[in-house]
Amino acid sequence: MSARPQSLSVVLEPADNRRLANLCGQFDEHLRQVERRLGVEINNRGNHFQVIGEGTAAATAVEVLRRLYAAAAEEALTPMRVHLALQQAGAGEGEEAPAADGEEVVIRTRRALIRARGPNQRRYLRAIAEHDLNFGIGPAGTGKTYLAVASAVAALESEQVRRLVLVRPAVEAGERLGFLPGDLVQKVDPYLRPLYDALYEMLGFERVARLLERNVIEVAPLAYMRGRTLNESFIILDEAQNTTVEQMKMFLTRIGFGSRAVVTGDVTQIDLPRPELSGLRQVIEVLRDVEGIRFTFFTSRDVVRHPLVQRIVAAYERAERGGGRE
Repeated sequence: MSARPQSLSVVLEPADNRRLANLCGQFDEHLRQVERRLGVEINNRGNHFQVIGEGTAAATAVEVLRRLYAAAAEEALTPMRVHLALQQAGAGEGEEAPAADGEEVVIRTRRALIRARGPNQRRYLRAIAEHDLNFGIGPAGTGKTYLAVASAVAALESEQVRRLVLVRPAVEAGERLGFLPGDLVQKVDPYLRPLYDALYEMLGFERVARLLERNVIEVAPLAYMRGRTLNESFIILDEAQNTTVEQMKMFLTRIGFGSRAVVTGDVTQIDLPRPELSGLRQVIEVLRDVEGIRFTFFTSRDVVRHPLVQRIVAAYERAERGGGRE
């Protein structure tokens, strides 16, 4: 038997027609998005809102409306922003709301203000700030690489480090790319595009270009790291699931004085030829209890892309638990 619907009323203060229009979206698209996600009905007259639905869903909708109305004073709301507010409020598919995890964590750069979305991202950012070596492990779309870049940019701008080093193994994702023309950076560029996109957003295209020219930002394929020691640097190893055991050990021993490193990867998307063991898989067991190192594990509920991506990742997780690839 289904629960009896409840009707909750909320008045959003202060009354502001511009904020209300921002909250509702064009043709009330933001309200309809909340309704579809939570299975509720939302009616409003001015800043007086009525939410009708099952008790927990209706209460969640009210919380989301309050959060979005507060955000509407400072930013233009989008369907993605509404999705993130729903996720923060625990509106996942059949999941309970995440437990509170302290204060909001914010990273400020010259061009962007980056907020952690959910308790796992908050733990991840705190770990990066407090430890010299961190691992962010989980599916695509959980923000692990983007937040690592944000932390690196903030460290560079506050002069905690002197340069950023972006590293990625050049392993093809199940298809042959053939010969790539150009110099070393141009050959590696296609593999580092997610890192560049984040840098452009936070620093601007022209400044990134200047920093690359001055070698303040360095792009390095993993194979070229051997024999180096990186001091006073913020190092990001992305797509680390495609490192071999030997490459992972080699990379981790490059960390010098005054440096921090973040290793990100998704152990469900390994492109190494069989039966090669992923260095990321092994390092989880080898370094799990080593002092000064932190691991943050993300799941499908941490995905901050389109809601469909979250459902796709969850479906793959269920399939793998039922006997997928080892």
